[in-house]
Amino acid sequence: MRAPETVHVLLVDDDEGLREITALQLQGAGFRVTACPGGAEGIAAFEQGSADVVLTDLKMPEIDGMQVLRTIRRLDPSVPVIVLTAFGSVDTAVAAMQAGAHDYVTKPATREALLLKVRRAAEHRRVLRENVHLRSQVQASGKRPMLVVSKAMERLMEQVRRVAGADLPVLLQGESGTGKELVARELHRLSDRASGPFVAVNCAAIPSELLEAELFGHVKGAFTGANRSREGRFRAAEGGTLLLDEIGDLPTGLQPKLLRVLQERVVEPVGAERGIPVDVRIIAATHRDLGALVREGGFREDLYYRLAVLPLRVPPLRERRDAIVPLFELFLTAQARAGGRTLSLSKEAAAEIEGRPWPGNVRELENVGRRVALLAPGPVVERDDLPPADAGPEPEQGRGGERVLRVGLESDPWEIQLPRGGLPLPELEQRIVEEAIRVHAGNKSAAARFLGIPRHVLLYRIEKYGIDPDAVGSP
Repeated sequence: MRAPETVHVLLVDDDEGLREITALQLQGAGFRVTACPGGAEGIAAFEQGSADVVLTDLKMPEIDGMQVLRTIRRLDPSVPVIVLTAFGSVDTAVAAMQAGAHDYVTKPATREALLLKVRRAAEHRRVLRENVHLRSQVQASGKRPMLVVSKAMERLMEQVRRVAGADLPVLLQGESGTGKELVARELHRLSDRASGPFVAVNCAAIPSELLEAELFGHVKGAFTGANRSREGRFRAAEGGTLLLDEIGDLPTGLQPKLLRVLQERVVEPVGAERGIPVDVRIIAATHRDLGALVREGGFREDLYYRLAVLPLRVPPLRERRDAIVPLFELFLTAQARAGGRTLSLSKEAAAEIEGRPWPGNVRELENVGRRVALLAPGPVVERDDLPPADAGPEPEQGRGGERVLRVGLESDPWEIQLPRGGLPLPELEQRIVEEAIRVHAGNKSAAARFLGIPRHVLLYRIEKYGIDPDAVGSP
């Protein structure tokens, strides 16, 4: 943030005593202040030299604060206007916010509250100006901050540009490996919070018993091993953006606590006696169908609607075929340059790459591109230089025409018969969970690791299907 003395505050208030006190408080904090006794004088002062922040009383004779607000918004909508309103005049404050006010302060305001509001408004103004400058530089250079090489991604990025400045929660949905975090970073870069931190947390990668403290922080001594206080990811993202990746795996016990943070914008660190205000934009991402999870009871409906204010879908690689070869060449050449080589693709290899299913999406494509760059024998990558396509486990034909899916440990394989008439996916999932528990003799942690899911997700499945781990895991 700029030094306060370089921030120009235009103060408009017809109460001489309050005007002088407020001006002294602002000047004492290092702000440059122009104080005006009425709306007409304030508008004239703004027209003569634009301010960074306008602080205006609402109740004034002749030209009131609402007229000052509308005039400032017309002359320069990027200048934040804070309105001063009498204590308890909620309706007036709401009307001012609807008319475009950045914030409001109730009178009599404490020095701390006043300075906090003005500092935040000044920071908002600075970020807006920097974003305009950065975007003009990008347009002048013709460069894109994020590589977009398909029509499907161009459509997505157009949506990103439209919603980036809205400062509302965004829900990114798409398969694993499609680049949801890159899209989240682009949303942050194009937002008014670009100068603030971008913090990402994977809700599926942190044990459920630690996730609350990781998100909201904790005080010293809150639990065994808490030798010092920790601020948590929400507070680390103050003034910026917090990406809650794999939000579909958020434990059910934490969901109401996250909902409260979104509603009240206050976090309660574990072991703390009171909450702490936070100013964070939330982006949630998931490869799962949250709507289906809501219907199954695995995700709160009210939390879903809080997160899905601006839903965006990141398309899988198979829906952006025109991007496959350019992206592969990017990964290939980058790895080759790192090894002091120059590589190119033959037409046959390019055709093979474009025609593959790529179930792992961009992440799989990148891995194969880097692997080929290390192992290709010559300067031109031929079709035979490519590793076999990874299509996943191949079902076998069983007796009577059923399909047989072989899964399990190498030392203890087991089969699931897939009837010709079909098998509902929930039933198949239940049978897989039961078999995983059986193979590991009822050890839920081992079964969760075997299935590649967090333990709390396995516990949810056990409860959902009414599975008795002791009975299933017994010989």
